[in-house]
Amino acid sequence: MAVKFDLNEREVWDGNYAASQALRQADVDVVIAYPITPSTPIVENYGSYVANGYINGEFVMVESEHAAMSGCVGASAAGGRVSTATSSQGFALMAEVLYQASGMRLPIVLNVVNRALASPLNVRGDHADMYLGRDSGWLQMGAFNAQEAYDLALCAFKIAENASVRLPMMVHQDGFITSHTAQNVYPLTDETAINFVGKIQPIDDMLDFSRPITYGAQTEEDWHFEHKAKQHKAIMDSMPVIDSVFAEFKEITGREYNRVEKYDMEDADVVIVGLGSTVETARVAAKNMRETKGIKAGVVAIRCFRPFPYEEVREALKNAKAIAVTDRSSPGGAMGAFFNEVSAAMYTSINRPIVTNFIYGLGGRDFSIEEGERIFAEQQVHADAGYITTEIQQFSGLRGPKLAFFKTERS
Repeated sequence: MAVKFDLNEREVWDGNYAASQALRQADVDVVIAYPITPSTPIVENYGSYVANGYINGEFVMVESEHAAMSGCVGASAAGGRVSTATSSQGFALMAEVLYQASGMRLPIVLNVVNRALASPLNVRGDHADMYLGRDSGWLQMGAFNAQEAYDLALCAFKIAENASVRLPMMVHQDGFITSHTAQNVYPLTDETAINFVGKIQPIDDMLDFSRPITYGAQTEEDWHFEHKAKQHKAIMDSMPVIDSVFAEFKEITGREYNRVEKYDMEDADVVIVGLGSTVETARVAAKNMRETKGIKAGVVAIRCFRPFPYEEVREALKNAKAIAVTDRSSPGGAMGAFFNEVSAAMYTSINRPIVTNFIYGLGGRDFSIEEGERIFAEQQVHADAGYITTEIQQFSGLRGPKLAFFKTERS
């Protein structure tokens, strides 16, 4: 029997510790891991909970992140509740196996502490690894602070293991900015947490010898297309399940989550669309612009990156005049990946507001309130003119000569 872990009504946790406590409370059966900065404390803490008798799970250290996810696939296929954590290069090494996990419909929960991809080597946070996984068939949610890292990790198990979903899920948080910043967190009691998540109900587990099944079958052209189409449908059909789990979590805690979060959007003319911890900075900038400049500024945050909430994005931005989409990853010779998805949603909208792209914060570069205010002011110029007055893509907060690309016809 597990030793009782004493929790206060309010704790001071960083994002890593918050995520590890969620793994403990969710009664995870197996964590298989290879440590990498800045996600190491998540699995390290889980290992200490096992060693100190706080949980009856298994902690398995392996030789690489590829092996870690491979082990998670095996443990999940056997019917266990399984989780791990990684970042950056470790995530990239896992990439091959991510597709195996999603194709086999295994409800693994992966905590991704977002960090830049080398080269050059960098341990600070941007969203290069998040974008790397966007087509891997995993559900993806983003936490903006430590409280959300805890809450969403609990929700992830309930969503992923739902019988109509049965897909792996990532919970993202920004490296160091969220993972290593201590904040107030209000945890659930152990009893409340496990009652919310529930006990895992294995489906098609390989240890059910009365019903032999096959994992990892080869399909070729005869059935591969149909398999992937069905997998895509399961991802898209997960949206009402996500909404239902969020609604149930609100009933228990009073904390509300949505696949698209809106701030000061009731009358907003100019909007920053963002992901991750930068959302909170943009919210402060928006309030300042309203109070000091009279600019109707708002913020839209994408909580659920996969499945991408196209309809909700259109609805949130339908009355905006000018939108700045912020991408925290090198665009690599194109518009930012996040910009492309938001733009696709708005292109199919009846109202087509002005949309520009800001590349920012690479390798952990700070995104300041002042920079947010500058972006809002520039969007107001676009809105007043009725067209884009700058290049479509700019690099925000870059030292040295200004970099901007993709001119409009007017510019």
